[in-house]
Amino acid sequence: MASPHEIKVLNADELKPECAVVLGTRPGIVMMAPIIHEMRRRNVPHFVIHTGQHYSANMDAQFFTDLELPAPEYRLNGVAERRTHGGQTAAMLEGVEAVLLERRPCFLLVGGDANTNLAAALAARKLHIGVGHVEAGERSYDWRMPEEHNRRIIDHIADHLFATGEPSVRNLKAEGIRGEVHLVGNPIVDASLQFGKLARGRSMALRRFGLEPRRYALLTTHREENVDVLENLRGELQGVSAAAQAVGLPVLFLAHPRTQKRLCEFGLAQWAQALPSVRVEEAVGYLDFMALLVDSALMFTDSGGVQQEACIHHVPCVTLRENTEWTQTLENGANRLAGCDPERIVAAAREALGSRTDWPVPFGDGTTARQIVDVAESVIAASIAPAHA
Repeated sequence: MASPHEIKVLNADELKPECAVVLGTRPGIVMMAPIIHEMRRRNVPHFVIHTGQHYSANMDAQFFTDLELPAPEYRLNGVAERRTHGGQTAAMLEGVEAVLLERRPCFLLVGGDANTNLAAALAARKLHIGVGHVEAGERSYDWRMPEEHNRRIIDHIADHLFATGEPSVRNLKAEGIRGEVHLVGNPIVDASLQFGKLARGRSMALRRFGLEPRRYALLTTHREENVDVLENLRGELQGVSAAAQAVGLPVLFLAHPRTQKRLCEFGLAQWAQALPSVRVEEAVGYLDFMALLVDSALMFTDSGGVQQEACIHHVPCVTLRENTEWTQTLENGANRLAGCDPERIVAAAREALGSRTDWPVPFGDGTTARQIVDVAESVIAASIAPAHA
């Protein structure tokens, strides 16, 4: 038998009837949690690979605890320390490939658009392992964003594409995608509905930060086109501070580790701490974040996942980007684009707080994980059938 170093492709009869679930970022953990729980409930053979793309106690390990997930069977080391997209993606590609050669699953699931998902999808595709992409078909059409490159590539090499809504399906059909498209909604809805209520009962975050329900706003920012550019980072923070004063709401800024690092590198850490009406704190775990989001009056963010979560819980959102892949949130009035321009941020905040919040949620009904696992089970069953034919 050839050694793993000599194997380039796995044959169908070498694959095992199980599914690999890959995650490595905070949104990925949230997205995959309902799927992992559903697989565990139904005893679907599976294992979890953590690529290590993001790691900190609050942004990672605490999320597994909050979401009641077991520790991943595999965790790659040294990925978060890589400073370039190429270095990070290459390390994850090699690491995931080694795990896949050891376990040889017939199917692999990735979710979202981080480098984690591109690396894992490429590793599986090259080994002839089936690929499923959760949150397929989303498009911002902003080629500056690495997420846009990643999601497009993954969609074009995936066998099963799990789309959130009709716009996603239309995008995939327009691009001539070869894989099978499934309109299933988004498992973030499953997670938000399940853990939003739990968070209110368990989390002490509001008391810890001295906040009253609907009397504060939240801020998160981590996108590299924002926090890696001095003018953009300074502009969005100035805008949020001005908006907070204009609408009379204090802002709790939950600073992502990447953002904290950039504030220090740009010499803005003390400046940010002194901004009027803005309180800078470290990022929190999932239950604390959900409790803070659900009871907030307004959300400022550049995160795709947070835009969805705000929409699900009927919290008006101001997105600190020039575009969004979640165009449904613009159409239903849940979200406004403001970029990093202070004047636009202030105007968007005023408009958001003056609008209705009873919009329809366009991301599914909380049964997405069940539908995705149905497909995974069918792939596993099909892999077993030839052996018994």
